[in-house]
Amino acid sequence: MDVAIKTIGLTKQYGSFVALEPLNIEVKKGEILGYLGPNGAGKTTTIRSMLGLIKPTGGRAEIFGIDTQANKVEAHKHIAYIPGESTFWPNLTGAETLYLLGRINGAVDNKYMAELIKRFQFDVSKKVRAYSKGNRQKINIIAALMTKADLLIMDEPTTGLDPIMEQAFKECVMEAKANGQTVFLSSHILEEVEALCDRIGILRSGKLVELGTLSEMRHLAALTVQATFENKPPKVDHIKGVSGIKVVGHQLTCQVQGSIDPLFSALVAAHPKTLLSREPSLEELFLSLYGEEEVRNKDQVS
Repeated sequence: MDVAIKTIGLTKQYGSFVALEPLNIEVKKGEILGYLGPNGAGKTTTIRSMLGLIKPTGGRAEIFGIDTQANKVEAHKHIAYIPGESTFWPNLTGAETLYLLGRINGAVDNKYMAELIKRFQFDVSKKVRAYSKGNRQKINIIAALMTKADLLIMDEPTTGLDPIMEQAFKECVMEAKANGQTVFLSSHILEEVEALCDRIGILRSGKLVELGTLSEMRHLAALTVQATFENKPPKVDHIKGVSGIKVVGHQLTCQVQGSIDPLFSALVAAHPKTLLSREPSLEELFLSLYGEEEVRNKDQVS
């Protein structure tokens, strides 16, 4: 089967509150799908409904063709799950915890586990109660990756990690992809998703509003144009599609949607010293859907 995850009208409500609107999505085998949204958008609800950890209000989810509600145990044999937060046994050491989690899964590559412990600079000798949040998250990451499961489902996996460990995580995810594994990566860290994912889904208030590759989603935000001149930059505020104009000294920066020809013609006629344009980043795409104020408010509430 070429499809790792398939949801058909997957929905979750809590009373009158709709946490997840009918979700129809397919994730191909060997693909890294980024699932993006601010805190409170419904990412964790999606994953828990998908895994059968909570009962969906409607619809269903399949893992490699297996219904996760009707045959949860069989479906979970193909999955390793990294939650955003976990509670472990405080009196066990890191080594004992990884051993126990490996026994629960039933299939562990011990050589790879040892390599992961080294790469994540994880001291397995300490008791869990002595670990920082970042080190507890390393347990989740190592425990999932060491299984080499067909499907890795990750919910905010780099919570608490420092930048060096975040880089180690990214390298491991790309290795998993090269190994033919599928990754469903839920995150609100834009740089992480942009660096790793083949396709991106953007969730807004429980509804999937965009799904595609980054290049396919460029239409959501304007092209950024920057030009410098010997003298004062030309006026461009009358040109259709131009917005966000900033002039600092002899430098002009603006955004343009639609045809860029009228803007470029005006800039070239003023004989620019430099002229640069770039496509929007994932952050700019994301903010074009949400707006800075809405993202900030959601993060504060969550």
